[in-house]
Amino acid sequence: MGRKVHPIGFRLKITQPWEGRWFAEGKEYLTQLQQDFKIRALIGSEAKRAGVSRIDIERFPGKIKIIVNTAKPGILIGRKGETVKKIRQNLETMTGKKIDLEIKEIPFPDLDAKLVAENIASQIERRVSYRRAMKRAIQQAMRQGALGVKIQVSGRLSGAEMARTVWLRDGRVPLQTLRANILFDRAEAQTTYGKIGIKAWIYKGDVILDKEEKAETTEGVYVSE
Repeated sequence: MGRKVHPIGFRLKITQPWEGRWFAEGKEYLTQLQQDFKIRALIGSEAKRAGVSRIDIERFPGKIKIIVNTAKPGILIGRKGETVKKIRQNLETMTGKKIDLEIKEIPFPDLDAKLVAENIASQIERRVSYRRAMKRAIQQAMRQGALGVKIQVSGRLSGAEMARTVWLRDGRVPLQTLRANILFDRAEAQTTYGKIGIKAWIYKGDVILDKEEKAETTEGVYVSE
């Protein structure tokens, strides 16, 4: 069997940031980590149709800052901000701290791995052909400027008796290059034949690291002692 490494966990602190940016020790770490899971679950249940992709959590003394990246901020905000107020109140009662809720719009949803995987899952649940859904998602991502896209579906595809795995790829997806800016996520489609898993990799280009920038600026410069 091959050894699988999570593309985002592999690049943490190099090209990818943490979703939870805070520090704690001992039992406090456990309680805050469980609280993060509950915060994300609550926002996900309240904003199912808003296209929420990523939820970043930053903790300060007496305050929690939550950054919600969504493709449809209007649905998440609601009419006159009613939905946001309701979510903020529920979070404050759950955590017992002041909540600073910031909403960021995703400019290109077709380049977000989570939204792409969830879109394919919803199409499969609506009985759209999985190959057609995969090809359409790849074409839209490449049209928006992606350098490479890979999509994999696994399960009883089209109601087959035996589960199998099918993947399609366009462009290049360098999984072992640390500087590569690769977005990865997964989703599940609930069908009458069982669950179908979807994985999406989207390669958006290389990220120039600080060390490389310094090397480029000092290259060819003579330093006298």
